[in-house]
Amino acid sequence: MTDRVRRRMLGAALGAPALLAGCSPSNDWRERVQGRWIGDNAPLGHRVRHAAALPPPPGRERRCDVIIVGGGIAGLAAARALRRAGVEDFTLLELEDDAGGNSRGHVLQGLPCPRGAHYLPLPGPAAEEVQAFLVEIGLARAIPGGHAWDERLLCHSPQERLFIDGHWQDGLLPEVARNSPTRAQYHRLAALMDETARLGFSLPTRRAAWSPALAALDAQPFDTWLRRNEITDDRLHAYLDYCCRDDYGAGSRVVSAWAGVHYFASRHGFTAPGDGAADRDPVLTWPDGNAPLARALRAPLGTRLQAGRAVFRIDEGREEVQAWCFAGDTVERWTARHAIIATPLFIAARLLRAPPPALIETARAQRHAPWLVAELLLDGLPLDRVGAPLSWDNVIHGSASLGYVDAQHQSLAPVTGPRLWTAYWALPESQRQGLLEMRWEDAAGLVLSDLHAVHPDLAQRLTRVDCVRHGHAMAIPTPAMRASPALAAVPACARRVSFAHADLAGYSVFEEAFTCGDTSGERTAVALKTLN
Repeated sequence: MTDRVRRRMLGAALGAPALLAGCSPSNDWRERVQGRWIGDNAPLGHRVRHAAALPPPPGRERRCDVIIVGGGIAGLAAARALRRAGVEDFTLLELEDDAGGNSRGHVLQGLPCPRGAHYLPLPGPAAEEVQAFLVEIGLARAIPGGHAWDERLLCHSPQERLFIDGHWQDGLLPEVARNSPTRAQYHRLAALMDETARLGFSLPTRRAAWSPALAALDAQPFDTWLRRNEITDDRLHAYLDYCCRDDYGAGSRVVSAWAGVHYFASRHGFTAPGDGAADRDPVLTWPDGNAPLARALRAPLGTRLQAGRAVFRIDEGREEVQAWCFAGDTVERWTARHAIIATPLFIAARLLRAPPPALIETARAQRHAPWLVAELLLDGLPLDRVGAPLSWDNVIHGSASLGYVDAQHQSLAPVTGPRLWTAYWALPESQRQGLLEMRWEDAAGLVLSDLHAVHPDLAQRLTRVDCVRHGHAMAIPTPAMRASPALAAVPACARRVSFAHADLAGYSVFEEAFTCGDTSGERTAVALKTLN
């Protein structure tokens, strides 16, 4: 990547006013700080894309009843569902060195941290499969009327803070005077959300019936819907835009109004500060994010989990799956009675020899957000602005970033010595190629420029940066995607192949991925009986 492209990408991400204000740190840190890219291997993924168009090479013959392609949360949940249904003859093929997808963790100088997903909201009754899994692994126990959760894993206080007007405040929704116009907008939005929630929202989304009213909501951008309903306050819009970027990878002008309402209506609702309930539900979190959940899912699989293998062709008619084994640069040809494709849908469309029209249409229409995650190892706590103390989640009002998480916040012992923070960016789709070409030093510079305003000596405290890039981190619920007939048709459009990925819900969160995988595994187990 040229210096000119790097500067253009930095300016687009941060915004010209921030750069002109001179808030960027000096570049002295580049001479002493070590760093690297870790995580997703984009060149291997692109190799698969090109290989799918080539004639199949000879390979080692292998066989099993079920092949699972992709070891993210959906693929791991499908494997769990197969085992629970008594199906043991299956193999899960994963491209990376370890399974878990966006829920994988990392260790930096002995300190655990997340590579991507870093929390799980307490699942509600509709997410019964997730609840059952959490009980199974000892994180909760069923009690009359609900569940009792392991309080050590609930996010410790203080949970979140926002930097605004030169200081840190508790909570992420800007605090305003009770008689201010912004406060009136908060109450207007709360009433609007309560009214719209009656249309029916659930997490996972499949538990709520779809209706023409929801389709009309889905047909328009969230920002447009807000303004049509006279929600115009800039501070409130900045908060709602952050919420969309945090859960969907794109802002309120990009995602649908259905998605914007779903963010609140399917979980905690919307409440103005001081009016009762907090603006967020309690969440489960660990120093390395959702990695313990991924480890619990893959632990029972043993040799049935085959990592370092890239599937490049699936022939449903021949019941054949072909994959590269990177360790020996060899090809494996698997014969399986059924295949569960737990990859993003645009990858599934490339892998299938004869992809169904509904899958092709969905793959072309669905958009995905690129993400940058930076693990910042510090020799101690940097200077901080006044106000609320360091929290688990720390967000800058109006920033293009998503802020940073204190990876040691959940430690049960006193934290001394080095500190580890994880910074998050959901980048515009137009910057995907720039992210793939970017040097780690420039990725770190992007993060440091953003955080310099709140921690002016952060660059001096920095000792190492490990950066993660997710080129297609999550599906973006753009207008009309959730209501797409093609998307609804994908799950039933093949006989010996089933699909298991959060893309089927039109957006990407743990609960959707897990439920899609669990459902696919159960249905596959039933289908195997009919094939006997």
